[in-house]
Amino acid sequence: MDAGKMGFVPDTVIQELGWDEDVDDELRAAIEGHTGHEMVDGDVGEVVDGVILWWREGDGDLAEGLMDALQDVAEGGFVWLLTPKVGRDGYVSGADIGEAAPIAGLSVTTTFPAGEDWSATKLSTHRR
Repeated sequence: MDAGKMGFVPDTVIQELGWDEDVDDELRAAIEGHTGHEMVDGDVGEVVDGVILWWREGDGDLAEGLMDALQDVAEGGFVWLLTPKVGRDGYVSGADIGEAAPIAGLSVTTTFPAGEDWSATKLSTHRR
């Protein structure tokens, strides 16, 4: 996975939320290698350039999860929503994402495969 294709740039701070044993460690390493920093967790309390949110069906209300993910994001920042692919445990439909994003004040910009088991959906913030 090329983290540069996801819009990550060197020397940015990326927050990771929703980590669990099933995440794609190769993708995580690619992001950290490309940015030059380890991803920070939700307890960091500082402004971040973007968020990686691992989300599975059953993790709760997606719109609320997206709103929580935005708490530390700088203006013009983004959220990458990583969900299991079709047919995998925890699959989240595109319709669910399309419904939750505007409630959270986000726009869906692109979706593509991110590794063997995950799909990545880029959600952009609206300028405040």
